[in-house]
Amino acid sequence: MTKVHPNVAAVEGAAPAVVQEKGEAVSLTVWRRSLLFNGKGFTVFDGKGNLVFRVESYAGGSPREVVLMDADGRALLTIRRKKLSFADEWLIYDGDAASPAAPAPKRFTARRHVSLRPTKSLAHLSPARASSSAAAATGAANAPSGACRYDVEGSYAARCLDVFASSSSSAAAGEQRRRVAAVCSKEAAVGPDVFRLVVEPGFEPALAMAVVILLDQMHAS
Repeated sequence: MTKVHPNVAAVEGAAPAVVQEKGEAVSLTVWRRSLLFNGKGFTVFDGKGNLVFRVESYAGGSPREVVLMDADGRALLTIRRKKLSFADEWLIYDGDAASPAAPAPKRFTARRHVSLRPTKSLAHLSPARASSSAAAATGAANAPSGACRYDVEGSYAARCLDVFASSSSSAAAGEQRRRVAAVCSKEAAVGPDVFRLVVEPGFEPALAMAVVILLDQMHAS
């Protein structure tokens, strides 16, 4: 069984935030296991062994909705698989999409890359277009100006992949895409259930972890 040694005091105490030093990448350890007994999910630690993110699932199989939480159990992002879709599509919401208090704003639409030819492309994330009623309620625009899209390339099974960002106008402006996150094996002896998530400066660690959850869902479906 894979062994992970977290900072027990941090797990039992207040939840630390992911600290990004200016100009430096953040390296997180992802454990593909829930802290709950017989639970499925993810547990994520920072470089000091502090618990920063967790995902818990009580049901078996591939759930259609997964909530990414901080160490205290606060919902950060919801990843929901779309129903009645011809393509494999998921939606990423801010907070808890199932909360009755207020509608959670959509942030991204994610699609599995499908090709008849061998390719290293795995998935694509595009800024979600809010419905007119939701946009009016939140004051948000239907399409964010200059919003980034993300492309994921590599192999999730091998725990070796990169996330690239490019603006919606990058093709016209000649702007090259940039790598914002990467997944790599932690140690050869650890196994595939423990790996590293490296987040580049300026990219949201929670969103990087949402990409990992998406790939796990795509790989399981």
